[in-house]
Amino acid sequence: MTASILAAPPGTLRINGERLWRSLMELARIGATPKGGVCRLALTDLDRQGRDLVIGWAREAGLAIRIDQIGNVFMRRPGRDNALPPIMTGSHIDTQPTGGKFDGNYGVLAGLEVVRTLNDLGVVTEAPIEVAFWTNEEGSRFVPVMMGSGVFAKAFSLETAYAAKDVDGKTVKDELQRIGYIGEEVPGEHPVGAYFEAHIEQGPVLEDHGITIGVVEAVLGIRWYDCTVTGMEAHAGPTPMGLRRDALQAATRIMQEVVAVAMRHQPHGRGTVGMVQVHPNSRNVIPGRVKFSMDLRNVSNELLDLMDAEIRAFARGVAAETGLRVEIEEVSHYPAVPFEAGCVEAVRRATEALGYSNMPCVSGAGHDAVYVARLAPAGMIFVPCKDGISHNEIEDAKAEHLEAGCNVLLHAMLNRAGVVQG
Repeated sequence: MTASILAAPPGTLRINGERLWRSLMELARIGATPKGGVCRLALTDLDRQGRDLVIGWAREAGLAIRIDQIGNVFMRRPGRDNALPPIMTGSHIDTQPTGGKFDGNYGVLAGLEVVRTLNDLGVVTEAPIEVAFWTNEEGSRFVPVMMGSGVFAKAFSLETAYAAKDVDGKTVKDELQRIGYIGEEVPGEHPVGAYFEAHIEQGPVLEDHGITIGVVEAVLGIRWYDCTVTGMEAHAGPTPMGLRRDALQAATRIMQEVVAVAMRHQPHGRGTVGMVQVHPNSRNVIPGRVKFSMDLRNVSNELLDLMDAEIRAFARGVAAETGLRVEIEEVSHYPAVPFEAGCVEAVRRATEALGYSNMPCVSGAGHDAVYVARLAPAGMIFVPCKDGISHNEIEDAKAEHLEAGCNVLLHAMLNRAGVVQG
């Protein structure tokens, strides 16, 4: 479908920033924490309350509600031609245990504000507009993460998701039934014409550059590994340095190489060691076994392949030099996701038309847009968050930045949905 062109200059169409902020603050009361954050874990009673609130607002805005079998919620504003697949936006409203007010919630309520604005202005779109929120994006109570969108995109089965348990042994299926959010629609049978997701950056780049809008071109691919180095425990006093089989010293060399590999593959290479287990972990015993995590990320699968090959080659070299056993096991792999060029361009053009400073960027974190992009053209819009902090109760964002991102979302969606001329 070719989008119509608005008769009015794009810069004259703006959302209601105060209304968006009020909605964010009201939703943030559900699960509010003493430090100003939000704890609203997936499929808890608080999640049900949040869902009920958002759906109530959607109904007030005249939206039709559909829910699928994994609890994903789709809120539709009709278009002139309802046979066209909807232009969709959304995110999630579940949070981390020490979450903030904006991660995920902003994307959902920005979509709702787009609809409210279209209603205020009497704008009729060619294609329907939909706002979605996806089940258990955070993965803090149930794994895998991005569960609802993952089932929707057939990345894993509904049965796998239903069987997932929390620490108390409660299953996703039972908790969905308990809170009343198992729908009838089969996940993935819901059409999507294009998908846009507005989100706080969750990193410091935009703020560091003094930029209002990040035009997200891709989501970094991720590979997680467990690396185990096995040597020999021995007494720290009687054992000469030259006769030691010190697993920790060999492991630290590989840990440093994780960072070095990322530095060689800039600007988007990332390398992190976040977890280390030392055995026997005693002050006067030479470590005999060390297990640690390795997290490698980059913007393309080809670059990730290079990083993978380099860290494995280095580890083999350490093993040959020291005589210790080094084992690397890949435990998770998320391919890099380039967003569709047309959606990226729609975001960029909207940003420029509205006069906001902008820069191309990538997402280092996963989002529901990653899975939706398997099914339909997709793009993302980033706005700054204070000090780049997220997944934290002190997560914060400026109201004017949130308003700007929502304005960009409005125009990007209109670009794809088309506008009926009066």
